[in-house]
Amino acid sequence: MTLTKQRNTRLFLLGTLLGLAAFLCVYGVSALDVTNDAFLRGGYIEQDVQQHYAGWLFYRQSPLSLPLCETDHLNWPDGTSIAFTDSIPLFAAFFRLLSPLLPQTFQYFGLYTALCFALQGGFAALLVGLFVHSDLTALLGSVPFVLSPILLERAFRHTSLAAHFLILAALYYYVLGTRQNRFCFKGLFAVNALAIALHPYFVPMTYAVTFALLAGHVQRNRKPAKPAAFLAADLAATACVGWLFGVFSGSGAGGAGNQYGYFSMNLNALWNPTSRGVVWSLFLPVQNQTGGNYDGFNYLGLGVLLGAAAAVLWGDWALRRRLPALLRRHLWLLFVCACLTVFAVSNVVTANGATLARIPLPQALVELATTLRSSGRMFWPVYYLIMLTAVAGLARLCAALPVKQGGALALACMCLVQLADLSPALSQKAASLRAYSPIVTDLVTGTTPELSATTDFFDAVRGRYATLIALDPLTRTGLELALYAADEGMNSTDTAVVARYNEEAAAARRASLIDEVLAGGLRGDCLYVTERAETFLRLADAAEEQGAWCGALYAQVGDGEAEPVLYVIAPGLEGYRHDLAVAYSEDFPLRVADYSDDYWYQGVLSTNLADIGREADANKVVLFYDTPLARRRLAAGAVLLCGEQRYPVLDVDDSDEGWLMVTLDTADARPLVGKDLVIE
Repeated sequence: MTLTKQRNTRLFLLGTLLGLAAFLCVYGVSALDVTNDAFLRGGYIEQDVQQHYAGWLFYRQSPLSLPLCETDHLNWPDGTSIAFTDSIPLFAAFFRLLSPLLPQTFQYFGLYTALCFALQGGFAALLVGLFVHSDLTALLGSVPFVLSPILLERAFRHTSLAAHFLILAALYYYVLGTRQNRFCFKGLFAVNALAIALHPYFVPMTYAVTFALLAGHVQRNRKPAKPAAFLAADLAATACVGWLFGVFSGSGAGGAGNQYGYFSMNLNALWNPTSRGVVWSLFLPVQNQTGGNYDGFNYLGLGVLLGAAAAVLWGDWALRRRLPALLRRHLWLLFVCACLTVFAVSNVVTANGATLARIPLPQALVELATTLRSSGRMFWPVYYLIMLTAVAGLARLCAALPVKQGGALALACMCLVQLADLSPALSQKAASLRAYSPIVTDLVTGTTPELSATTDFFDAVRGRYATLIALDPLTRTGLELALYAADEGMNSTDTAVVARYNEEAAAARRASLIDEVLAGGLRGDCLYVTERAETFLRLADAAEEQGAWCGALYAQVGDGEAEPVLYVIAPGLEGYRHDLAVAYSEDFPLRVADYSDDYWYQGVLSTNLADIGREADANKVVLFYDTPLARRRLAAGAVLLCGEQRYPVLDVDDSDEGWLMVTLDTADARPLVGKDLVIE
């Protein structure tokens, strides 16, 4: 083994140990217990990890097939790939093969994240080692990488997106290839193919760096054939891996929710120390964001910001003569960095709390870009190049000073500033995972600590049904119900867990199931659920006639009043009672529709009424969904009761299809909003 290979092996091993140590210091060992799924069921930081874990649970119960990672239990009956639940396809497939040997409760997300930290350290050490001679300096320079804010932001939140080592590996091969005038690396080939098996978002990032290497090689050598062949072979291998792990199994790119431009990178992202639920800096103030800018989080940390500024300003003075040659040498890398930055910022340009511009784009281009709608993530290769500039530039410039180990001392100072700056976030991340345990039984199935009480309905129906049918998208309870269905071995039609699906097909399926119930075809082995009162009330009469228990499940939200969180239709269930469950009957409480537009606010006619000449009706007209029960009960002469207050009904207008506009004998109907209303 040559001295270079010996050094690379040593640096990589030391770097992996550094990365693993960083993981253990922040998160401890609890997540490495494969039988500990409490933090996954509880929604660490936010609920996305429930999506990842539910995908694995559904897939583990599915028969093996090719492509791998497909399950027909989720998005039933069409099925889906758990590549679209961010369940880390490579790991899911591997452990699915071993499933008969695994304990009943098994999660691999802790092992995966620890491995990502270890490899982050290994490739960071290799990358920094290309610019410094001392192993100590290389390891000190790796510290900002293993405690990278954007890595810590994704770990255990968007777990599959913790594989930032793929970007560092691509950058390592770029620097090595540029120095050696090479382009063909087995490792780079593997990195591109591996990226799609972990998370497809990494594919354009690693290929952008690969393209810069290949284009630069062609520019220098004027021989495009072999680089083009390498790129074609790599793309083919990546496509094959993607097919093998079900990445192309989605029946559409729906479920986007927000289009390209919403989850963009704010222009203040590099120095704005905030993301959803976490404050990142001890020293710098939090700045404003707009819309989905939180997902474009790219805070560098004060140590790296100062290091990068020093390296650029000092380096510009020290390397002024070499700068034009360096720019020409890395022209293609600068080009792809510019492209990634423009895509990350998007056509909706934001700075602090303001939207500076909305650049119109062809709809076809918007739809294509929406496949990578979280565009702020595309800045990550540029982010790590800035970090590399800070680390390598500062180390090399300070190494020329008449101070022993000047580079190492400079990096040690930078690391101390960086760690001090990030200390609030590091403490919060550590406490969030180490102290996590599901203390209370909440919401619908006992999986999140947000709602503090619910019924025992799901215990009462345990084992009765084969399929959970969502009559509408479950935006509030979908992830909890997915875990419940997976635990029970049920199928689920809901798409709340799936990032990509055919929206038209899902909507058509829901409409067909609703029509089926209305036509008398209620399925006895299916549990029907919805979060929308209007859907429930539309079906309740027909479902009751077919022998189903119909009702609303309430939950106590903090110190407030109990409120309905889910409506259920349970075929064959008889006599279910609970203080927080209201069975359907002629006395079933109605609620004002939670609807707002130019004239209505939360179901009360109250805004811009001069435009339509209805000033006299301000706050006197409320909106109900047009359902059979509402029509029967809101007849002329009815009275709405809200607590001790009576609201006589003066008129019911059904001229707008789907709605009942009810005029009340009152000066202010706004107290009715969000309350159960008794009608007599």
